[in-house]
Amino acid sequence: MVDEEKDEVVNHIEGEIQIGRPVEEVFDLVADESNEPLYNARMLSVQKVTEGPIGMGTRFTATTRTGRGATEMVIEVTAFDRPTRLASATTLPSMDIRGTLTFEPAGNGTLMRWSWDLEPKGALKLLGRIVTWVGRRNERAIWTSMKDFLEARSADQAGTASR
Repeated sequence: MVDEEKDEVVNHIEGEIQIGRPVEEVFDLVADESNEPLYNARMLSVQKVTEGPIGMGTRFTATTRTGRGATEMVIEVTAFDRPTRLASATTLPSMDIRGTLTFEPAGNGTLMRWSWDLEPKGALKLLGRIVTWVGRRNERAIWTSMKDFLEARSADQAGTASR
């Protein structure tokens, strides 16, 4: 898709995952970007750089592994409606990412959905389909890992409580 006003290539990715944990727990883990290295092996470090509680306008700086190197990014919370909706804008040297996560109760857990618009910069604009494919694959892997992290932590807590 091309945004004619900006003349920029925009790639869209979306998906959903069922997580066996309460909505508030899933939302809180995801809203605090400094938790991401716990479940995303590519995320090397994250620091909150704004004062106060996490909410609209909160910014984080992060370093992620890319290929043989690392890339710096800035993540800003652009919508914060606990525990149902979280939106952000991420700026990297190679692209801008804007999107929304939604959280809703589903059975004994949470249905989390993501919807991201990727705006590649420079030479990366020429690789639109590849950027979209890699983005879809990476998002699925990150959120599956987060699901596994939360559900394992829950199982560990249940095991400890029964001893």
